[in-house]
Amino acid sequence: MGFPSSLRDERLVTAGLGLAAVGLLIGMRAVLEYYRDEAEIKPTPPKTQYITQETEDSLRLDTLDNLLGHYNFAIRDTTLKIIAGRAVHDPSTIYSLLWGITRENYDERMEALRALAFAMEDKDTYQEPLNMLHSRKAYSALVRSLELSVNDMKHEKLDDPLYDEYYLRDIGERRCLMLVSQLVHRYGVDKLIEAGFVEKWLARQPWGDSDEERQNNFAMYLDRRKNRISDICFHLKTTKAGRKALYKAKLATKPRRSKRDRSSRIKVVLEIDMTNEDNQDDALRAEHVPRLNEQSAEEQRLRRRHREAMVLNDGTHSLGRSDIIERTHDPSG
Repeated sequence: MGFPSSLRDERLVTAGLGLAAVGLLIGMRAVLEYYRDEAEIKPTPPKTQYITQETEDSLRLDTLDNLLGHYNFAIRDTTLKIIAGRAVHDPSTIYSLLWGITRENYDERMEALRALAFAMEDKDTYQEPLNMLHSRKAYSALVRSLELSVNDMKHEKLDDPLYDEYYLRDIGERRCLMLVSQLVHRYGVDKLIEAGFVEKWLARQPWGDSDEERQNNFAMYLDRRKNRISDICFHLKTTKAGRKALYKAKLATKPRRSKRDRSSRIKVVLEIDMTNEDNQDDALRAEHVPRLNEQSAEEQRLRRRHREAMVLNDGTHSLGRSDIIERTHDPSG
């Protein structure tokens, strides 16, 4: 069958028209998708903008107050950081917050504590925010706030070695302890002891009724607990002033002085002239004159035998005649 006859075959003609139609549809779809993508208007991504220090300082208080109520969380968070940064740079603001944490009104005290803790935790706005709290006034305010928190919640006796009550304490008390712990790690416990932390707050915790019970429960608490209270108490016990304060509060026994190690006593061996009988009652005189090498071996042996003695004194009393042990001499030799 030749080519003209194949053109007259209806099946081949139908198949060819079908393939041509499919190819046309695919081509048209590709063309339309191309023009669609080209005609699409893509939104321009917003440029990243940073708030300069000049712009931040130019914001007024009423503007910051309005931004605190913004619906956008990022704007509210940035506003809080700006306010915290201003607070830690302004001593009058810190003193106002310290005054607020010493108020007897619970709500007023919690507001000041929350603001103070937020300002101290924001490390991005200030390199060393704790420096503003390292003063006698700040330590006294923190201890006063802790003293007021004693009556906020009643705790059971601290005699259970398996029960940690720290995370059940009042949030204000824990915020104060958090700030105190940071200050202790950074600057030590000297100012904290001077502010009366042990007498005004630590000693008022329910350690027990008798002195022995208080001391046992306190020692058990330090041994079994791993919280901020035990951490602060550990730093207290590392200093002499802290141990003295704990002893006065009847939370620890009086530190005993370590007995002198007898093995460390120095035995002094001196060569003392014992041949001068007339000066035996005088002060003993050490021989510092070097020996003469011109003497013979026999003369040196006799010299050592008559001039050597051992002085034993442990330092507990002055040197005396009874401390001298003379070498025994052989009369035949």
